[in-house]
Amino acid sequence: MSEKIYVGADHAGFDLKQKLVAELKKLGYEPIDVGPKTLDPADDFPDYAKPVAQAVSNGAVDRGILTCGTGLGMSYTANRFPNVRAAVAWSPEIAELARKHNDANILVLPSRFVSEQDGLEILHKWLDTKFEGGRHQRRVEKIEK
Repeated sequence: MSEKIYVGADHAGFDLKQKLVAELKKLGYEPIDVGPKTLDPADDFPDYAKPVAQAVSNGAVDRGILTCGTGLGMSYTANRFPNVRAAVAWSPEIAELARKHNDANILVLPSRFVSEQDGLEILHKWLDTKFEGGRHQRRVEKIEK
């Protein structure tokens, strides 16, 4: 069975989310799109961040992906959940370090600051990078203490 990954966006991240979901399917993942299903400027980021963060927090899935205009609102909301490490990444290098050093389990993309192509490159780097553990493990463990 393929890995399930929850994906959500607000109105600003809607178009990028659609591309991310299609790319995840192409790569053999099973994206669970929590919405929105149609573009609505009245959408609020917490409505989509919460189900993604909850799924990661309770262990239903290992990873999630969120996108909104700056990525900040999504990350604020997601990081309120236990065991969630949501990282805003605007470059492949940031995504790589977020995984390697912080074991980021939710990727947050700032859709107003990355192109769709950049978003896909960031996604690939985040998916392909493993957590290094070692000295970083104790730091990650301190987050929940």
